[in-house]
Parts: sequence; structure tokens; C-alpha cells
Amino acid sequence: MSSLKYFSFLAILLCFLVSCKNSVEKGIAPVARKVIPKTPITKDRPNEIAKLSEYHFFDGKIADLKPAKNVYEYKLNNALFSDYSFKKRFIYFPKGKKMSYRPKGVMEFDVGSIIIKNFYYPSDFTNPEGEKQIVETRLLIKEQNQSWKTLSYVWNEEQTDAFLNIIGGETLVSWIDLRGKSQKLNYVIPNQTQCKSCHMLGKEISPIGPIAGQLNRKNIYQGIVHDQLEYFVEKKVLTGLPKKDKLPRFAIWNQKDSGTLDERAKAYLHINCAHCHNDLGPAKNSGLNLTYEEKNNRRRGIFKPPIAAGKGSGNLKFSIVPGEPQNSIMIYRYNSTDPGIMMPEIGRKSVHKEGVALLEEYIRNLEM
Repeated sequence: MSSLKYFSFLAILLCFLVSCKNSVEKGIAPVARKVIPKTPITKDRPNEIAKLSEYHFFDGKIADLKPAKNVYEYKLNNALFSDYSFKKRFIYFPKGKKMSYRPKGVMEFDVGSIIIKNFYYPSDFTNPEGEKQIVETRLLIKEQNQSWKTLSYVWNEEQTDAFLNIIGGETLVSWIDLRGKSQKLNYVIPNQTQCKSCHMLGKEISPIGPIAGQLNRKNIYQGIVHDQLEYFVEKKVLTGLPKKDKLPRFAIWNQKDSGTLDERAKAYLHINCAHCHNDLGPAKNSGLNLTYEEKNNRRRGIFKPPIAAGKGSGNLKFSIVPGEPQNSIMIYRYNSTDPGIMMPEIGRKSVHKEGVALLEEYIRNLEM
């Protein structure tokens, strides 16, 4: 080895060791961040926009997620668990476009409407409005043929923009949790096929969250607390809203005063499971229907045997055994991170301990 090559090698090695030392001193193990490639715009995708900033959804610094004109923030009573990530949700309506009220199912959206969901991690969960790392932004776009199109944009490390990504990937995230403990994981970004699979209703792609029972809640706009649905009516982006006493409202799974234990468990299962486990969803053949409105106990899993016993059942007999969460397939699958066992099948790499605790309490209190 020549002297020049030898000293170059030593310099590279020294830089690596210093980097590892700094990471260890900060309590962070040196983890290789997986590079998520950007999706090029090609003749096969001529109408797709390469960068999130090109939509002009947000005013000012894009990472502040300050909605621009015709973009409206909304919140849900219950959110899908996605490895403890936070979400900021918005809807873009082209001028003159709107959504129409439906008592059941997803609101009816005009062509051109775009549902925007941002996934992020505050550096400190006790200060959710402070410094944050935005990981991805998912879009559902209502197209001219009345179908919905899914797109995902992955944010760069500088948090200056997000770029179209079709194939998915992973990226390292870290945060301080509510107990003051440091947490980290490789957050999984689904590919476009996975996005579609969760949003299939029959043969069509459909939104999941914006339904009346989930949207019927308070929200803050321009510093003032509003009834969210009434605010949309005031802004002329929602039509057909009935009187308050006619509006359905879901219990909030982690707020005890929002409903009974049974109602809160059903609300949790609806947002985390019912996008597949409904009569038109990808898991319709399982015989489970975990929508909030389902009344049949067997269809909800009580003393219901699995359609196909195997690894996913853990050799247990029923989805739910009243009084016995330890013998219920539902708990077995929720407590697993094995890809061949866990439910939901995608969208998480960790166990939602608080959600499992709720479901265990729910099952323990079910009467035989």
C-alpha cells in the first residue's frame, strides 16, 4: 500500500471512530440510516408531482405545516396506531369544491379534493408542538373518474421538502416518551401497494378516517374552539349536516369519560382493524367485522373460531374468550411483532401497550 493510500485509510478510520464515540456519548447507538430513494417522474407517471412543496398546501416554512388557502385541518376522535407517531391531517378543496355529509361511511368528496396526512415525531412527547421530525406525508387524491389515488412523500433530513416515493423504505426515528425515556426505531414507510391494500373497500380505494362519528368533535381554528363539522359548514366545504342530536359520535378509546369500556374498545378496533375487517374489506373472508356499528357478538369475535388455524392463531380456539384475554387470539396477535402473526399486518413494528391494555380490560369484563 502506498503512503498516500495508507494515510487516507487512517483518516477515514479516525473519522468513523470519532463519529461512533460521539454517538455513544449522546446515548445513541450508531445505526445505519436506510436511504429511501426518490421516485423519478417518468412517461409512465407524467401527472405525478415530484415534491410536496409543489402542491402549495402550506404557507411559509413547509415543515411548520401551516395550511394555505383552501386547506383545512381536521382531527379524528381515534387515530390508527403507527408506532407512536403523531399525525396532522388536512383536506384540500379546490375553489368551489366540498364534501357532503353521510351518516355512515366516508363523507362524499368532490373531484379534486385531496386528503393529506403527515406522520411525525416530536423530539419530546411532553411538548408535542415543539421540535419535530416529519417522516412522511400521504395523499389521497379524488380523481376525475371518481376513484381515489394514493401517493406517499418522504421528507428529507433537513425537513425542507418531501419527495415522491413509491417503493417504501425505512428511516430511523427517535424521541423522548411521556415518561422521559429515550426511544428509537426504524419507522417503516409502506410502499404504494401496501397503501392501497389498507384502503380497499370492495374493488375501490377509499379513505378511512373522515366519517361522521370520527369527525364529530371539537377543534381549534384561529385560536377559537369550534365544533369541527359546524366549522366546515361555516366555511362552505360541507353540505347536508343534520342537527347536533342526529350526529353520530364515536367514543375516544383512551378517554374514560367519552363512553363505556365496550364503546371505547369498539372505537379502538374500528380505527385499527375495521379498514380490513368489514364486509367489503381485504379481510372479509375472515368472518370478523370490527366496525363500530357491528352488533353481532360472534362477528365481533366472541367465541368465533379462526377460518384458518395456524401460526397466526397461536393454537388458540377463539378470537375472543370472554374473561380470558390470555386465551384470545386477538390479544395474542396484538402482542406480537412477528410479521406472520401480528395484527394489523403492516403499519407497525412495535406493540401498542396502551391499546393492548384496553382490549385486555374489555375482554376481562365481557360476560360469558
